Amino acid sequence: MKIATWNVNSIKAHFEQVLAWTKSAVPDVLCLQELKCEDASFPNTAFEELGYACAIHGQKTYNGVAILSRLKLENIERGLPGDAMDEQSRYIQATVMGTTAPVTVGCLYLPNGNPAPGPKYDYKLSWMERLYRHAQTSLALEEPLVLTGDYNIIPTASDLKKAEDWKDDALFRSESRAAFEKIKALGYTEAFRSLLPFAEKAYSFWDYQAGAWAKNNGIRIDHALLSPQAADRLMGAEIDKSVRADEKPSDHVPVIFTLT
Repeated sequence: MKIATWNVNSIKAHFEQVLAWTKSAVPDVLCLQELKCEDASFPNTAFEELGYACAIHGQKTYNGVAILSRLKLENIERGLPGDAMDEQSRYIQATVMGTTAPVTVGCLYLPNGNPAPGPKYDYKLSWMERLYRHAQTSLALEEPLVLTGDYNIIPTASDLKKAEDWKDDALFRSESRAAFEKIKALGYTEAFRSLLPFAEKAYSFWDYQAGAWAKNNGIRIDHALLSPQAADRLMGAEIDKSVRADEKPSDHVPVIFTLT
């Protein structure tokens, strides 16, 4: 099962790029973040014509997540548990009925949190605490679970080019990284680093500003955390950085994980 995650930074603005990549790469499951559109505005038909079922949790102008699957989707849930008042569309989950066994896929767009400290950073940390509780509860099911998406977390100094550029940023603050490690400590495997522990300059995001792409001044913030049952099936992990060179690209690129 080939699972890809991609923050598309507006499906309307980057529709042609996303559609072309999907046709070429043919992931079994494609998790999208930052759709910046409501459900009714998502281009379902174009992806359905490629054989994908579409589960959308959109929001006008901001946020928005989706799971596209060539395999049957069941048990679709929208919204991260723990705060019924949270109106931001940042989490969607579904069971993907794989040919070997079902896999539950959670697609997430974790809050950026800047400026930090401040209310936005408080929201980021509280959202991560909710994700921790959800991840903890899900482990009790003893089933394959993939929590993937734009975490807006730079886990270590190996995951960025210039630490000095990010030392006070919400993505690299110690509290953010500690919250990420807290979820891993439950028993989750960070897919990319588990297979490629020494990979250098393995970035998934390059800012549009200051020539970041040309200078390869990037960061790795798009991740997959796997339950033990999913980690046992992990075969491969890669970052398709080639699409960042496209004309008018998203500032993120697809990250792909392969399970048996």
